[in-house]
Amino acid sequence: MLRKRKDGYRVAVIGATGAVGREMVEILEERKFPIEELRLLASERSKGEGISFHGKEYEVDVLTDASLAGLDFALFSAGADVSRRFAPVAIRQGAIVIDNSSAFRMEPNVPLVVPEVNPDALEHHQGLIANPNCSTIQMVVALKPLHDAARILRIVVTTFQSVSGTGKEAMDELLAQSRAILGFQEVEQKVYPHQIAFNCLPHIDDFTDDGYSKEELKMVNETRKILDDQSIRVTATTVRVPVFRGHSESVNIETERPLSANEARAILSEASGVTVMDDPKRAVYPLPLDAAGQDAVYVGRIREDHSVEHGLNLWIVSDNLRKGAALNAIQIAEELIKGSG
Repeated sequence: MLRKRKDGYRVAVIGATGAVGREMVEILEERKFPIEELRLLASERSKGEGISFHGKEYEVDVLTDASLAGLDFALFSAGADVSRRFAPVAIRQGAIVIDNSSAFRMEPNVPLVVPEVNPDALEHHQGLIANPNCSTIQMVVALKPLHDAARILRIVVTTFQSVSGTGKEAMDELLAQSRAILGFQEVEQKVYPHQIAFNCLPHIDDFTDDGYSKEELKMVNETRKILDDQSIRVTATTVRVPVFRGHSESVNIETERPLSANEARAILSEASGVTVMDDPKRAVYPLPLDAAGQDAVYVGRIREDHSVEHGLNLWIVSDNLRKGAALNAIQIAEELIKGSG
């Protein structure tokens, strides 16, 4: 935890001009995070770009060792290579680093934290806290209360992930391809190996020798670490879909003891960070369109799986830029502040 509570904190957002970085700045303002000094840092090509915060225009500066001096918090969202290079520098200079990349997530001494799920993991941080993968975050927020109630033995998840998970260039590509197709023009593809508009790609991140993508393995390994249970059997299929913002997941779980759909709804209705939307006969269920810009993890289509002894199916949707990335990082900082003396 922090050594001492302060009235204001010196905070840097690294990768400030990216989709998640901009979201971090907006959320810091929305949640009135106590800031004494805000530094917006990015690569040389973003130098001088303006970003508004509390009605004041802040100029983006270049990320250097010197720019990380004297910070309380460094919120990294600039990719794994940048985090590996600069996170140790920030820590040496006294900052607590909350890193949104995959660089440190599976390091044994680095807490991998979702505040609604495992805030106690923050107690032993050594200046570095990892933000989990966006798809993992929303899944474990919904599954942790069910795990506590009935102990989950197995998880089968298929994701439907929006292009914003890849970044602004992917969002631009989806828009350009959609316009081209509707205008009977030739489609160009640069970000993805295939056309994404009006298509689905079962391909997120690189593939390993056993046929799984790295994104799928992230969900497997991160879920076990966050829930602190290596015995949970997890398998994932991750799919990129032509949605601008918001990830959806079809999740099937098997539990140790029986857990009815009604009991699961009741548990999730009381769970922190979860909103239940589950009246399918009236077409009420979570949609990425409705989740965009919202903080909650939405759960619906809760039903018993009659093909196994103790099974449930769920549909889980959340804004990947907010709860799946920026919001979760800022909630970690808020948790650290709350725990400071």
